[in-house]
Amino acid sequence: MVVQAYRFALDPTPAQNRDLHRHAGAGRFAFNWALAAVRANLDQRAAERTYGLDGEQLTPALGWTLPSLRRAWNTAKPQVAPWWGQCSKEAFNTGLDGLARALGNWSASRSGRRAGPRVGFPRFRSRRRVTPSVRFTTGTIRVEDTRHHVTLPRLGRIRTHESTRKLARRLHAGTARIMSATVRHTAGRWHVSFTVQVTRTVRTPARPHATVGVDVGIANLAVLSTGQLVPNPSHLTRAQGRLRTAARTLSRRQGPDRRTGQQPSRRWQQAKTRLARAHARVANLRADGLHKLSTTLAVTYGTIVVEDLNVAGMIRNRRLARYIADVGWATLRRQLEYKTTWNGSRLVVADRWFASSKTCSSCGVVRPKLRLRVRIYTCEQCGLSLDRDLNAAINLQQYVARSGRETQNGRGADRETTLVVAGGSEATTLRHHRGG
Repeated sequence: MVVQAYRFALDPTPAQNRDLHRHAGAGRFAFNWALAAVRANLDQRAAERTYGLDGEQLTPALGWTLPSLRRAWNTAKPQVAPWWGQCSKEAFNTGLDGLARALGNWSASRSGRRAGPRVGFPRFRSRRRVTPSVRFTTGTIRVEDTRHHVTLPRLGRIRTHESTRKLARRLHAGTARIMSATVRHTAGRWHVSFTVQVTRTVRTPARPHATVGVDVGIANLAVLSTGQLVPNPSHLTRAQGRLRTAARTLSRRQGPDRRTGQQPSRRWQQAKTRLARAHARVANLRADGLHKLSTTLAVTYGTIVVEDLNVAGMIRNRRLARYIADVGWATLRRQLEYKTTWNGSRLVVADRWFASSKTCSSCGVVRPKLRLRVRIYTCEQCGLSLDRDLNAAINLQQYVARSGRETQNGRGADRETTLVVAGGSEATTLRHHRGG
């Protein structure tokens, strides 16, 4: 049993399009109202402390959990939003849930319970900067038997732009159960994503006893230890001209101005949609290529070995940041983690300190230094001359057998490595993902 997502494009009618925007706006309104209430409560309690008040003398704190925010909203909504009956309760719950998560992340980051960069205090959501979305967890959420329609609470039956047969077949067979549905507006089109519990049959790869090393790069998306090269399509680089033209056109149109209250022109809206679609095309092409590569590896080889790259650190290089982000190394590894589980194979993540590029794949001697511009690996011990990326891929293939042994150089890289096997389930939602 895994949790998986199915995403479909929608073709709503003009009336349904207005209803979708109304629901997304209702969620944003609830988020902003609750955030204003929380900030007012915090400011009031802070002011009272300056007067020497403490403990029970202070104004009661407003809870940050979703149930607390929901109770406060249900009490105040007849006054602050008399139109609340026009939208589903799930629209307001979407905004309140987003605020509860944001406040929880801020609190955990502030107290040190959350790892990673510091999370700031939530800010108000602007209509122009927030992606319209709404999440449904209760009510009528159904995929119709016509395989070209879905039904959502308060929105009714909406036609899909593509067939829903992949999900409909599982629902009809009883091997899937819809948990929630999220509708999002991106690049001028509405999409619906169903979060589904799926009962999957574990498969066996075509070569269950074969091990392949995968070395990712920029010139080539991946180099396999078998000698196969997967070229980097460089979708972002190829689309730079089209993106520049679209961005320049948008900058010359009459856009919104909050200071003067100027509304955007119709041509500005069209140019904005054109630019968003150009970016969405790049993201979709990248995701399609990564899905095809990860699926091919997972269904073919029994063991796949990849490197544990510090992508967040590598992307700080201003000369390579755009190219690293365009490749999508982190997305490829994330996809391999759940696809290997689905197909009966396993993913082995080599230790970050494993010198795959500096190690000779023939004799195991590690070179002290190997500059990035050197593309041919030459071993001074045994005379091996091989492409640098292919040599690294072969070392990754041999990593499982060499795990626990020390390399043969006298440098800091000759530390003992440990075998790390990654796996687990992951939703297959199509997302606009950064390379890191």
